[in-house]
Amino acid sequence: MDLSTLIGKQQEPQPQQEPPRLSKEEYAAMRKAEREELQARVDAQAQEVFRDDASMKGFLNFMAQCTPQSTRNLLILYEQDPTITHPRTFDKWKETGRSLRSGVTGYAFYADQEYEREDGTKGSGFTITKAFDISQTRGQQPLPSQQRLPEEIIAAMVEQSPVPLAISDQLPQGVQAQYVPKQRTIYVRNGMDETATICAIAREQAHAGFDTVGSGYYRQAYAPQAYCAAYVVAQKLGLDTSAFHFDKVCQTCAGMEVQEKKGFISDVKRAAYAINRDMQRSFREMEQTIRPDEFSVESPKPVKTPKAKEDKEKEAAR
Repeated sequence: MDLSTLIGKQQEPQPQQEPPRLSKEEYAAMRKAEREELQARVDAQAQEVFRDDASMKGFLNFMAQCTPQSTRNLLILYEQDPTITHPRTFDKWKETGRSLRSGVTGYAFYADQEYEREDGTKGSGFTITKAFDISQTRGQQPLPSQQRLPEEIIAAMVEQSPVPLAISDQLPQGVQAQYVPKQRTIYVRNGMDETATICAIAREQAHAGFDTVGSGYYRQAYAPQAYCAAYVVAQKLGLDTSAFHFDKVCQTCAGMEVQEKKGFISDVKRAAYAINRDMQRSFREMEQTIRPDEFSVESPKPVKTPKAKEDKEKEAAR
């Protein structure tokens, strides 16, 4: 049997078919469908966050571990991979001198984009692209975040607080700390456990942040958001967060529409980011302060020259 024709046919290169070119209208429709599909996933994840205690805690843990992102990026990134810590686009990683590892697949991501309107003015929006986590890149590994002592954390929170803090013995039983809008002051109970003190101050600083001009602030409207923000701050600091429970938060928000739930997440994110940013600023200032060093090099003491024998005899005769 002659196999040459069969084998030859098998080995002949097959002509490559070019993908059909899309018209401008078809391309616009494809991009619109892509945006709508991704937006539906963002909305579904926002609903899932409020399902129960574990679901809320998982998302807030992600918010604490991930670098600052928009609300929609937090939701879509968490849906794709809860282990992401530092996502950037290919171009942004290239700017830092890092390259992608071979074979990695990016994550759907909303990237900010500037564009020019028909009238020539500049506008800003977003484009859907791919982001890659730092674990998917090559380059020097970032240094682990420095662990801070509770005293350092509290000092930093006091130093950069949006409103003054004051110790009070007049707080009602069971109240650890409370922001009082009329005085624009956070009153804190003295003598509490260090972790409880940090979490209570963070919660009240979130309340103070929500109380802005024209915001229509009243405490109960922002109590769940402030509680969640305090958890994110504590988690970011590596504190014990076992005392936090989110069943009541989920029950309170059960009747919200999806847009309201995304607004809730945005409030939590904004408050937690602001508190952490202020603390980091205070930490940097502390590090720049000149302090005595326990390993400082002291000036050598002058060496005493041995006295001659006749000098000793003269001193003895005096």
